[in-house]
Amino acid sequence: MSKCPHLDRILGLDERITRRDFLDGAPIASEGMLLAAACPFPLLAQAPGTSAANWAGWTGYSGEGDYKGSAGNTEQVVENAHEVRDKKFDQVPSEVTETGEIYDCVIVGGGFSGLSAGLFFHQRAGSNRNCLILDNARIFGGVAKRNEFIVDGHRLLAPQASVHFQPPYPNSFLKHVYDAIGLDWEAFKAYQKWQGRSPEISLPRSPYGVGHVHGKPAEAFFFGAKFGQKPGIWITDPWGKTLDGAPFSDSIRKDLLALHGDHTVVPPLVYDYPGDAISRQLDSMTIEHYLVRTYGVSREAIRLLVTPETSGGFGLGPDVLSAFLQYEWSKVIPTVDDSMETGLQMFPGGNSGMIRLFVKTLIPASIEGPRTMAAVHNNPVNFAALDQPDQPVRIRLESTAVRVEHMGEPSKADFVSVMYLKGGKIFRVKAKTVVMAGGGWMAKHVVRDLDESRRRSYDQFFYSPYMTANVAVRNWRFLYDLGISSAAWFEGFGRYVNVRKQALFGVDLPEVGPDLPTVLTFFVDFAKPGLPAPQQGSLGRAEILSTPFADYERQIREQMMEMFAASGFEAKRDIAGIVLNRFGHAFINPQPGFFFGLDGKPAPRDALRNGPFGRIAFSHADLAGAMDHRNGFIESDRAVNQLLDRVLT
Repeated sequence: MSKCPHLDRILGLDERITRRDFLDGAPIASEGMLLAAACPFPLLAQAPGTSAANWAGWTGYSGEGDYKGSAGNTEQVVENAHEVRDKKFDQVPSEVTETGEIYDCVIVGGGFSGLSAGLFFHQRAGSNRNCLILDNARIFGGVAKRNEFIVDGHRLLAPQASVHFQPPYPNSFLKHVYDAIGLDWEAFKAYQKWQGRSPEISLPRSPYGVGHVHGKPAEAFFFGAKFGQKPGIWITDPWGKTLDGAPFSDSIRKDLLALHGDHTVVPPLVYDYPGDAISRQLDSMTIEHYLVRTYGVSREAIRLLVTPETSGGFGLGPDVLSAFLQYEWSKVIPTVDDSMETGLQMFPGGNSGMIRLFVKTLIPASIEGPRTMAAVHNNPVNFAALDQPDQPVRIRLESTAVRVEHMGEPSKADFVSVMYLKGGKIFRVKAKTVVMAGGGWMAKHVVRDLDESRRRSYDQFFYSPYMTANVAVRNWRFLYDLGISSAAWFEGFGRYVNVRKQALFGVDLPEVGPDLPTVLTFFVDFAKPGLPAPQQGSLGRAEILSTPFADYERQIREQMMEMFAASGFEAKRDIAGIVLNRFGHAFINPQPGFFFGLDGKPAPRDALRNGPFGRIAFSHADLAGAMDHRNGFIESDRAVNQLLDRVLT
């Protein structure tokens, strides 16, 4: 029972809106005591094996279209993952249904890494070879899924996590992948046009971009109680004004301007190629150390400004991440243009659109209609077509791999046993080869005969949680009347939000403007600067798992009222829907030495990348040090090539 019903009514907590909350529930190792103390949900607080039916408060309205009930992981998926964590399948189950199927390749994971592995295997092994992709969710895509709303009769889309992509160089590996799935660049030449009010704000195409008005950035910083401002204040075009009026101390203001303006104290380190002396030097220190060295600024300023940037791509802040990441890691996967203004492109629902192209290419009957951008993006999935006999590639959903092991000594075995849990029953298929394309936090539990070297490598992989909150609003006049389309802040729920325009082939509104509905995407990290990376991840997971949906909804409404009430926003009237997408292991957090090793020791990832383990190879994107779809392609390309001789001979 709320302590303040009147405030609840003002915030609109009693309104009938779209409330959806989903959890990406990967296993939580060595965190049971912490969670038991913090978490009000019985499943996480009780002993191993507790039924997920007791997990109250997480399931609400499940959405629209293909992704109904499929944002993040359902309670059943969470329970399955916890059973793997809790060693339920350490022994071969007494009741196993033998399907009798033998596959040339079984791929565990149906995200970018798994689907691209399926594509590469099909291309290189030939159409007479068969491949099975197992995925634990109700729909393929991993984190590249979308949320759908219906607001005032309009269908609105927003990404759960994976957002945008970049144009590749001609004849590059990336270009060949995009061409193979039928990605049509012409479709991205038409985005929504401005409607109505003047002056126009030129909107970005990505939720990370900044709009412009009269040639200046249409962005602002908000400062509230943390900075002694009651009521809070807005500083528009803060960088253009050199932070004039912002309630920072003189020293912090100077440091922030130095970081933003690239005023170096000593020359920055720039490497020629990954693995050279400079890149190894970068990998020997944290980003924070590198920035102090290069700009002569305080750690307080670095954590204030840089943590939101690094946490959006790597989950945590500059205090624990390898400096090799600082403005550098994208060189490993170069593209023609990485800029927000002219380079990045985005499907209306994020990279779920690209995922759908993969599936349509692998299984033509999987999505109704032709393989055009509009048809693949908008037409419904034919789930029955995904797993049919005699297809060279099959996708089996709601199938959690629980036990993968060679049938004999890894160096001599002819087959791999793959057990998976589906509908409460254990099934087994045989495979000549296996690609582990899910996250490393699961792979290390599922591959039962994993050798000690690779197991030790996985022990050095650290992960942190993340959350995206998609909030559908009936209009965004409250931003426009401030003269902005992008807002950032330094306290409370989230850190940043913006309005973006969308490609026309995937929306029913050809125009965008402050009087039309849109979806605002809040990005929420759980960085805890100053603590070791593993501890930050554990504390963050405890927080994301123990906070009820109602608490997060209240935080969202209070945050928006505090910032926007003065410009006309009313939470009760203007919020049309809320979706929370929680990801317990969203990001790999590469520490110093992750890429090239330290003190003469190999890099943690080397043992997993340098060759297959018998007939099993590993292809998840975290092996590259960043959860990016391009990394998923590269890792899968390597993994499939490492296994081809075991299929073709």
